[in-house]
Amino acid sequence: MTGILLMTLRLFLLILASVSLSALAQLALKIGTTAAIGTRSAGIGGEMGSLAQSPMIIVGLGLYGVGALLWLFVLGRVPLSFAYPFVGMGFILTMLAGAFWLNESLSFARIAGTLLIATGCVLVARSA
Repeated sequence: MTGILLMTLRLFLLILASVSLSALAQLALKIGTTAAIGTRSAGIGGEMGSLAQSPMIIVGLGLYGVGALLWLFVLGRVPLSFAYPFVGMGFILTMLAGAFWLNESLSFARIAGTLLIATGCVLVARSA
């Protein structure tokens, strides 16, 4: 029983890490994009070059990569219907990251909508 509990806790922590890395990746990509767009050269080629050279965009893509590898590890060990509702937490974490680190406003409608999406992910997964 203890082995199963520890494995479940370990997988739960890996799921949380993967979802958290995804939210952090969104934050890094937003910061990197905002900085790169502000210094872009003329034309789409210059803008793409600025984006490709942005350190925060590279960090964001790296975070996505690590998060995806963790997610693959999790999916190999638990049913998709168990793991996927945790993706709804990513909506909440991303909203909070935008509010705290980017000073984005949190209206009642934005909070309620984000919570409805996350709740919907759980309800859909539980209905299977």
